[in-house]
Amino acid sequence: MSEISGWKVALALAAFMMINFIDKIVLGLVAVPMMDELRLTPQEFGFIGGSFFWLFAVGGVAGGFLANRFETKWLALCMILIWSICQLPIAYSTSIATIIACRLLLGISEGPAWPVAVHALYKWFPDNKRNLPIAILAQGSGVGLILAGFLIPAITARWGWRANFVVLAAAGLAWAVLWAFLAEEGKLEHDQSTRPAVATAPYSRLLLDRSVLGCIVTHFVGYWSLALGLTWLPAYFQRGLGFGGIESGRIYALVIGLTIPLGIALAWWSQILLKNGMSSKAARGRYLSCFLIVAGILFAAVYVGGQARDWIKIAILAFAIGLTPIIYSLGPAILAEVVPPPQRGAMLAINNSIASMAGIAAPVVTGALIQGIPGATGYEIGFALCGGLMVIGGMLGFRLIDPARSVKSIRPIVSGAVS
Repeated sequence: MSEISGWKVALALAAFMMINFIDKIVLGLVAVPMMDELRLTPQEFGFIGGSFFWLFAVGGVAGGFLANRFETKWLALCMILIWSICQLPIAYSTSIATIIACRLLLGISEGPAWPVAVHALYKWFPDNKRNLPIAILAQGSGVGLILAGFLIPAITARWGWRANFVVLAAAGLAWAVLWAFLAEEGKLEHDQSTRPAVATAPYSRLLLDRSVLGCIVTHFVGYWSLALGLTWLPAYFQRGLGFGGIESGRIYALVIGLTIPLGIALAWWSQILLKNGMSSKAARGRYLSCFLIVAGILFAAVYVGGQARDWIKIAILAFAIGLTPIIYSLGPAILAEVVPPPQRGAMLAINNSIASMAGIAAPVVTGALIQGIPGATGYEIGFALCGGLMVIGGMLGFRLIDPARSVKSIRPIVSGAVS
């Protein structure tokens, strides 16, 4: 019965992440009409896009520590209510300052979403069954991006770009009503947090652990690709490759559509490797690092093969983007192995918040490249930069992540620590 309830919560939280990612991508999908109406340069639009992440890390860390003390079901409810409220001023304001303020507030309230959702699911599933539910959670994000790719351009064409923010506010409120009636808190670790074996360790020690550092590095470069795609990929299809607005949205949806079966399959394969006796170092750490390196090479290939046909570039980007989400399902699982459960919510949030710093830099850096280099080339150099960072991050992750070694180094400290 508890596992059935756990899957209900997993599906509800997948919908939560779906709304979360529609909130993130909406600005990218209305980039062209918004820039035209408000007379924004690419660099100015990149600045607005990056504003979402200015306080994202602060909100993420704060939410993580709150998740250690309060039930995740109430945290999720409060977050989505704030998201809905933030959308409405954007729908009606002509002030750039107001739009930035709303995106900033949206960012700080969405900062804890992923770590809180992961923490909530870990209360329902043991370590050897966590890869798949977290992959399902991550694919909620992909479903949101697919829906956004089809719906947002259609809404824009019918009612204008501002109408999307009214729809998002209504969707958030609808989820909040359902969650208030359906939410349950997992009890898997209810009695474990008081045992001496899982007493707390110093956060400074945890943050300097090799596996934690490896997770932070790989998550950072993965987040760079996420922020790049959310802000500039639809505009690349439209202004770089010359597709129309609705057509660009559909291409974006198809690209993201690949990430769902691929992401679930890769997470499932990792879980099978663990069940067959492979170490977590190999089945999680080196596994995700290798896919990150391959994704980075593919991103760079879009620029290197600059004369290739458009459909080839789109296919390469689709596979690069499809390989990256493995970081979001396996990285938290590695942290859960290493970090004592009473501190897990905070450490998941700290990891996510540090990684989100890439969300501030990627839109602005890429916007400067797009503004300075005409046509598709500026976008493609931005993809190549992203790819280089991912290759470096994957190599560092391959070298650093070793959960068994980390547990051995932390346990002596944990056993003597005071909660």
